[in-house]
Amino acid sequence: MTAASHARSFDTAAALYAANRPSYPPALLDAVEELSGRPLAGARTADVGAGTGLLTALLAARGARVVAVEPGGGMAAEFRRALPGVPVVRGDGDRLPLASGRFDLVTYATAWHWTDPGRSVPEALRVLRPGGALAVLRNDSDESVGWIAGQAARVRRFFGVGQEAVEAARARSLPSGPGFTRRQVRWSRRVPLETHLANLASHSDFLVIGKEAADAFLTGERDRLDALFPGGTVEEAYIATLCLTLR
Repeated sequence: MTAASHARSFDTAAALYAANRPSYPPALLDAVEELSGRPLAGARTADVGAGTGLLTALLAARGARVVAVEPGGGMAAEFRRALPGVPVVRGDGDRLPLASGRFDLVTYATAWHWTDPGRSVPEALRVLRPGGALAVLRNDSDESVGWIAGQAARVRRFFGVGQEAVEAARARSLPSGPGFTRRQVRWSRRVPLETHLANLASHSDFLVIGKEAADAFLTGERDRLDALFPGGTVEEAYIATLCLTLR
């Protein structure tokens, strides 16, 4: 499967994504304000690769004036249902359909890895006003937690992914360079077991392998986690990362 196939897979599972993916902790948005040197309230913001609007909703709740950019039709439709008052335009991070020098903040939330940084960084800088900020946010499961590490290892074996590929994917998921400042926040959420499994199922690797194969793996995970969490509630632990640079 190509990267484009993986990216398009979300359009068929937009509702699943919206209902079960984790959002972002308030402390990470506090860090955006601190490092950008301005409050989110009133900030003209472009949320690129907005998906179903998980980050967009948080930005708007803090008073940011947000326009969303989303390439997928299914994701954009789910976005409009969730946030009918926020404009969303079709486009991607390598070719932003936005005017130059108009934005205080450009954000990517778990979407940077779908871009070509050689194009997406110049595009973000193009649409930012002088002093504006590019902020890339991401949630990753905290593999210092034993059961999460075990599940991650099983997922990698299932897809035949080696450690070298894992490290390469991590390197692509966030921008790097001397101009970027990085902050991390550890946080967790308590969810029903079925929500945890649906969250897992909403990742592109599972979406592209077909329902039968995905269900077989998820059934095994349900059995394992039923034994670990007999009350039926799972505490997912995350490391949320912010990388930010100023124009």
